[in-house]
Amino acid sequence: MFENVGGGELLVILLLVLVFFGPNKLPELAKNLGKGIRQFKDAMRGMQDDIKNVTKLDDDTKPHS
Repeated sequence: MFENVGGGELLVILLLVLVFFGPNKLPELAKNLGKGIRQFKDAMRGMQDDIKNVTKLDDDTKPHS
């Protein structure tokens, strides 16, 4: 998705964020973004574990020939 974003484009994006939110708000934004990403990863990991458990239970309940 972001494979075509180069260093120049990234610098422009960071400067725009700095202008819109100011230097005092950036640490809070970064902290909240990190928390959101962590929660998303935890939810994805939980869903993957649930799927693995369900498929394992399904395999265990099938009769073996």
